[in-house]
Amino acid sequence: MKDNEIQDELASIRSMMERSSKFISLSGLSGVLAGVYALIGAVCAYFILYPHTGWHATIHFNNNGVNATTTSLIIVASGVLIASIATGIILTVRKAKQKGQSVWGRTSRQLLYNMCVPLFTGGALILILIWRGYFGVVAPASLIFYGLALINASSITFKDIHYLGISDILLGLLAAIMPGYGLLFWAIGFGLLHIVYGSIMYIKYDR
Repeated sequence: MKDNEIQDELASIRSMMERSSKFISLSGLSGVLAGVYALIGAVCAYFILYPHTGWHATIHFNNNGVNATTTSLIIVASGVLIASIATGIILTVRKAKQKGQSVWGRTSRQLLYNMCVPLFTGGALILILIWRGYFGVVAPASLIFYGLALINASSITFKDIHYLGISDILLGLLAAIMPGYGLLFWAIGFGLLHIVYGSIMYIKYDR
């Protein structure tokens, strides 16, 4: 057997092993669109928080419960989340069919579990923080737990996700140091970084 034939066989074996051990049907385009949704949500949140004043205005929340402002923010965040999840599911299913990979198999279930544990933990903590009136740490907490979820999931899918997770954790820590700029860091982490990494993944894996 010639050397090039051996190399082709080894490449085929590596590809089969990767398909069986990793979920490679995540869509880079869904990451880009999720980033766009997040930026739209950040703009909406900005006008909710600062309707008549500049960025540095002091925001007065009702620490004894959820008021109209926080309700509006929750609605915006929920809309971004639902749109992102729906887009991700649709594009991932389409890509999985193109690659001949099962959408709901052992690897996809493991990926879902790896992501959901940090996400649900962080989501529960954030709801408790909102209920208790600690609004200043919501943005840092959401970035940090999302970053942890991405790192946890990176062993099952593309390694690029690992670096996105680290970036979000670092942004979350910066947001905790600079609480007045939580919305800005949130827009960067969920918006711009998603667009950048989604574009990279699209170029590397989807084309």
